[in-house]
Amino acid sequence: MMQQYLRIKAEHPDALLFYRMGDFYELFHDDAKRAAPL
Repeated sequence: MMQQYLRIKAEHPDALLFYRMGDFYELFHDDAKRAAPL
């Protein structure tokens, strides 16, 4: 799962990448830090 996330993130470094985990969407690493204040 994380390999896929990192591959997609490398292709779109400026986008916030939401990753579906069951019924929820999650943000990881710097994306989570960028989105936390929103």
